[in-house]
Amino acid sequence: MNLHKCLIANRGEIAVRIIRACRELGIASVAVYSEADANARHVQLADEAYLLGAASPAESYLNAQKLIEAAKATGCDCVHPGYGFVSENADFAAAVVAAGLTWVGPSADAMRAMGSKTAARALMQQAGVPVVPGFQSENADDAAFIKAAADIGYPVLVKASGGGGGKGMRIVTQPDDLIDSLTSARREAGNAFGDSRVFLERYIEAAHHVEIQVLADSHGNTVHLFERECSSQRRHQKIIEESPSPLLDDAMRNKMGAAAVAAAQAVGYVNAGTVEFIVTAQSDFYFLEMNTRLQVEHPVTEMVTGLDIVKLQFQVAAGETLPFKQADLSQRGHAIECRLYAEDPANNFLPAVGTLVRFIPPDGPGIRVDSGVQSGDAIGIHYDPMIAKIIVHDVDRTAAIQRMQNALAQTVALGTITNRTFLMALLAHPTFAAGEVDTHFVDAHLDELLPQADPLPDIALIAAALGDFLRVDAPVRGATLAANSEGDVYSPWSVADGFRLGGR
Repeated sequence: MNLHKCLIANRGEIAVRIIRACRELGIASVAVYSEADANARHVQLADEAYLLGAASPAESYLNAQKLIEAAKATGCDCVHPGYGFVSENADFAAAVVAAGLTWVGPSADAMRAMGSKTAARALMQQAGVPVVPGFQSENADDAAFIKAAADIGYPVLVKASGGGGGKGMRIVTQPDDLIDSLTSARREAGNAFGDSRVFLERYIEAAHHVEIQVLADSHGNTVHLFERECSSQRRHQKIIEESPSPLLDDAMRNKMGAAAVAAAQAVGYVNAGTVEFIVTAQSDFYFLEMNTRLQVEHPVTEMVTGLDIVKLQFQVAAGETLPFKQADLSQRGHAIECRLYAEDPANNFLPAVGTLVRFIPPDGPGIRVDSGVQSGDAIGIHYDPMIAKIIVHDVDRTAAIQRMQNALAQTVALGTITNRTFLMALLAHPTFAAGEVDTHFVDAHLDELLPQADPLPDIALIAAALGDFLRVDAPVRGATLAANSEGDVYSPWSVADGFRLGGR
């Protein structure tokens, strides 16, 4: 290994994950942090830490100049971006290389080629990779889009050319709505990505979202590490991922793997990446996009293949040859990943900021937890409110679902609202158990999946009334226990410690 010291241009659980890979490879790690993250777990675990600036991402984790200055100041010879923030910023990747540092990821050229959805579609068509029927044009007016939508057939999907995450995306079911959808999608895409261009695709109903992990070295070797099923989504954001996909048989798995390899080779791709596909109810599949970085859900692939993708990223960046061929790879058992968030599913999944008073992750055979937080940490407004990724592995899908249910049941996260109960409800739903969840299932069945408040029994109301009657001379409600030492010492409601009985 010719890499010796790595600047990790990220925070949270992915920074912790990269630090661990560095340690196993004998690479020194340098964490970067904002003022809000001064006591964060990734800062504590790294060999060194470097302050970037204020809590705002623009002044810290998104500031390319400060990141390169940090790498130089700490004597790093490589930069790993993780995912999010600057991970798919081609200009930053080029600046890292121009500064004489090794970029642990794909080249800036490959990132640019796949960064535009319209350019990527054209490349995939040239490479023989199936793409969703659609329409794209740099200079087309609304009349051209109207004609194209009629040719494609409704419903159609308006999509932003740059970016993702559901921004700049509109489903159009009838011609009268097309112009308004184009206008609003362009406006949202311009605000989110600085690029207001959009294109059309046929809208595929009851679709599955299946992605293929690829890995390529600089010696011409490209392999796929099989698939991940990511159809459990809400508003285009993944919730649960698993591997293998319950949708695929071996023949389709091989076809999609070969298409993903062809997609990577079409842009001279080197390092880890993910090719995403839409799969129809008739088992047709179409290229969706390529993520030119490590994915949040990479652990499920690691669990079924036995590989360490992050360590392989470093080895490829160091110029080493992949230590295996496609024929050497296989899937073993079944893995599932759940994203545990500090968010309130009953309140439109809004982030639940506050202090994580107590966090006890699950433990046991076949359970892995990737987390960047610990008890006492604040869940703030500036960053993603993920608490942990919980990943399980077992002999088959049924056993893996049960193991995940048990892992979530033993997870303790106090002081903030989480989506834990929502995740358990989704796992327990018969449609999920049957492996038949499509990309619209969660949104369509949200009422069934949200935790329902149980009505209070009469005895609880009577006890509350009696307690209130007996407290006529007690101090003002809401005072602390110390303030009530002369009167209300036995009331749990007087202690402002966030206590609650165990969920449902």
